[in-house]
Amino acid sequence: MASQPIYQLSPGQTRQLTTFDPATGNKTIFVAPGERKTVFALEDRGMIARFWMTMPGWFWRYWDPDAVVDPTVLRLTILRLYFDGCSEASVEAPVGDFFGVGHCEFQHYTSRYLGMSSGGFYCYFPMPFEKGFRLEIENLHPQEEVELFFNLTWQRLEQLPQQSGRFHCAFCTGENSGGDPLEIADLQGQGQFVGCALSIQGSAPNNLAFLEAPEYVWVDGEPLPALMGTGLEDYFNGGWYFRDGAFCSETHGVPLKDALRSMISMYRFHEEDRIHFQRQLRMAFINPWKKERLKPFRYSATVYYYLSQASAACCQIPGREKLLCFYRLRDRDFQAIP
Repeated sequence: MASQPIYQLSPGQTRQLTTFDPATGNKTIFVAPGERKTVFALEDRGMIARFWMTMPGWFWRYWDPDAVVDPTVLRLTILRLYFDGCSEASVEAPVGDFFGVGHCEFQHYTSRYLGMSSGGFYCYFPMPFEKGFRLEIENLHPQEEVELFFNLTWQRLEQLPQQSGRFHCAFCTGENSGGDPLEIADLQGQGQFVGCALSIQGSAPNNLAFLEAPEYVWVDGEPLPALMGTGLEDYFNGGWYFRDGAFCSETHGVPLKDALRSMISMYRFHEEDRIHFQRQLRMAFINPWKKERLKPFRYSATVYYYLSQASAACCQIPGREKLLCFYRLRDRDFQAIP
């Protein structure tokens, strides 16, 4: 495994893949409802250094004020990355959640590794590959065609840095009674846990008691947690339920906080504090309050980690009904607040 999240690169060649076709002038590709399409495929040795993408239709469609938009395209457009000929995707997550926008709402924020800057999504996690990679988009929306602008910058390397891991990202979502453990990772193999993004919606308005849950991290099958904290917002480097609201920094932040709607999105990336494991890592947030004091909530989470070799992401994408695990979206109610 690499000792640093950002590699010192040996001499190589920098290249970029793009959806722009200079022969036709078209800048985008389309993915029809129900379609899975390979956007880029490459056989070579090197490292993905950056990719950027955007798409219309989730908050506006170009400059047409009358065009229909549906924010759920961010949850129903699935991003997958395959490395070194592995038949299973090492990265498998909805586009919005992968980039930390789990509530399908426009939120400008920037961090060192992921962000959504004025409508463009970017990723700077280094992603080494020995034999190549394939990037795929699946459109699970029943009606909307997905249109994608995409640029991917990569370094061609004669040799990868020693012990280069393979990047992985897994997504999970669901409903929690309020007092049950919120498990976001169960990783198998040798690797490093380098971060997560978590979005939560409480069922009751103006209730953020779910933030009382400390993190528990078990490593390599040990019976006691190797890491345990004091509260969920404390793990994300905040305090007092993020008293002053949304903010972003290079390695942690809160892109969205709406206490009235009981909604919050958080991210944290590990650098020198990345968590090493030889065989397994399991992570959960567990609330110490009595269950009768807590209200149900719905959540979505992405975890970012490196393994010694490419393998399937630790969670599989659920069906469309479970993906749309919201109590409410801005300007669109999924169900009445209890």
